[in-house]
Amino acid sequence: MPKLIRLYIIQVLSGFGLSVLFVGALLWFNVANLWHLISGSDVAVVAVVMLVFFNGVVFAGVQFAISIMRMADEDDTSGGKRERTRPAEPARVHVAAEKPKVRSLRVLNRP
Repeated sequence: MPKLIRLYIIQVLSGFGLSVLFVGALLWFNVANLWHLISGSDVAVVAVVMLVFFNGVVFAGVQFAISIMRMADEDDTSGGKRERTRPAEPARVHVAAEKPKVRSLRVLNRP
């Protein structure tokens, strides 16, 4: 099995393990009265499975992303400079302006 696939499977399993612990802690400490809400429902098993699954997807993705980002070499020089550069002087923009049209007001003489 390739190393990357094995790494992904390990991170997914650890992410879902963390999810089980996290949902267990949510229910144990009754955060936002969640234990009462789930225990009083007739679909409690579905709610707990959904909590574990969706938190597991998030935690597995974070675990895998952290493990991939930590694989960078220490002497990696492919990144850009960390300093900001500014141009020596602001760029000049020339805009051609039209002469405004003057409208004269006519006074109509009516008898």
